[in-house]
Amino acid sequence: MIAFVRHPHVDAGMPGLVEARRCLDRAGIAVWESTREGRPAVPRGARLLVTLGGDGTLLSAARLAAERDIPVLGVNLGRLGFLTELEVDALWGGLERFLAGDYRIDSRTLIQVALERDGRRVRRALGLNEVVVQRAAEDGLVRLRLLVDGEEIGQLDADGVIVATATGSTAYALAAGGPILDPALEELVMVPMSPFALTVRPIVLPPGRGFAVELPRSSAVASIDGGPVWRLRPGDRVRVAGFERHLRMVRFTPPERFYGLLRQKLGWGLPLVPTPSRRDPAG
Repeated sequence: MIAFVRHPHVDAGMPGLVEARRCLDRAGIAVWESTREGRPAVPRGARLLVTLGGDGTLLSAARLAAERDIPVLGVNLGRLGFLTELEVDALWGGLERFLAGDYRIDSRTLIQVALERDGRRVRRALGLNEVVVQRAAEDGLVRLRLLVDGEEIGQLDADGVIVATATGSTAYALAAGGPILDPALEELVMVPMSPFALTVRPIVLPPGRGFAVELPRSSAVASIDGGPVWRLRPGDRVRVAGFERHLRMVRFTPPERFYGLLRQKLGWGLPLVPTPSRRDPAG
């Protein structure tokens, strides 16, 4: 079985998807489809989860794939497509290569995020990019207590803090001033958001370390990969650690493509615009 998860605005009758269904049917392979809304349950026994949309659709489906330990193939129908592998007109060709075993697996670290309140875990979620703990829109700076394996790093006043994977280091964490990590790395990066003290800087955390954010006296909100917002109360603790399984992403391109994408998507290495000559045209 091949599972498809579509962005709600993606037309189920688009030609590339219709062709893929028809070819899979001829090959005797069952198809399961859903939109990304409502957290659909991917059937057990699915061989591949295909996302149709942009990076946001892949992020929302990554949790479904990881929980079932299913490889995921991203098809870009959005704007950026940093995480996706194919354009929709190449969908069937990519599925043929997958079925023939002509692909590689790109293993990506996931984070497991838990909200603890009054000594009990009240919420849990997986993320591929990051967890963001930040002030509510109507509030000022939030006081945060940061810990690694129970050892306090310190307390800071800031708009919030981002804890990102290597995959997420090129997303919100980069916009907040964090470093770019090669996606093969298992490290996490902690990036403060507009801290009051200019000495507060991002920290790269080695694999296996547990990171926690406590709210000594402030309220705040948290979200994982831009998903539903958690309302946090004073005294709450948000724990972040690497998940026991990695997300398996299907790739047809060499690993070096990541650096090419950096040049392309971030505009690095663009040709210099020649400056006008100051010489007198008559000279």
